[in-house]
Amino acid sequence: MAEERTGVVTLKGNPLTLIGPEVKVGDKAPDFTALKGLGAPIGLSDLEGKVKVFNVILSVDTPVCNVQTKRFNEEAANLGDDVEILTLSMDLPFALGRYCAAEGIDKVQTASDYKDASFGEAYGVLIKEHRLLARALFVVDKDDVVRYVEYVPEVATEPNYEPAIAAVKESL
Repeated sequence: MAEERTGVVTLKGNPLTLIGPEVKVGDKAPDFTALKGLGAPIGLSDLEGKVKVFNVILSVDTPVCNVQTKRFNEEAANLGDDVEILTLSMDLPFALGRYCAAEGIDKVQTASDYKDASFGEAYGVLIKEHRLLARALFVVDKDDVVRYVEYVPEVATEPNYEPAIAAVKESL
């Protein structure tokens, strides 16, 4: 049975239970399998040789997640080809595709963890009570070492973008 952690995040002040271990700076990034598009798998090895930003959201259909995804789509233009930004949620691949087309999201990839919550459990962001992913940011360097972690304490608020972007630039 996977580790459960309480007291890490809340939703509108209500405590939630996260499934999976706490990932820390300096850890080797855990592998995972999520789905991009209509079922094409993506995992850590598919992003080999890149600095990776795992932009974790609850759903593209919520206002804060929309702002967060758009912000990283804009930031991607300034970070170069050695950086891969992957937005992960439990949204179905169809919803992610629709969202990206409607909102002009073209510089970040999206991936769905709905099938087996592989990313959620590996990175300790799977919310037990709702089977959604908690808002978080992870920056992983080209050698798959975690360089920045933020588990956003109140999942209804935006993450702290600047330290994550700084960690990306330091990892290039």
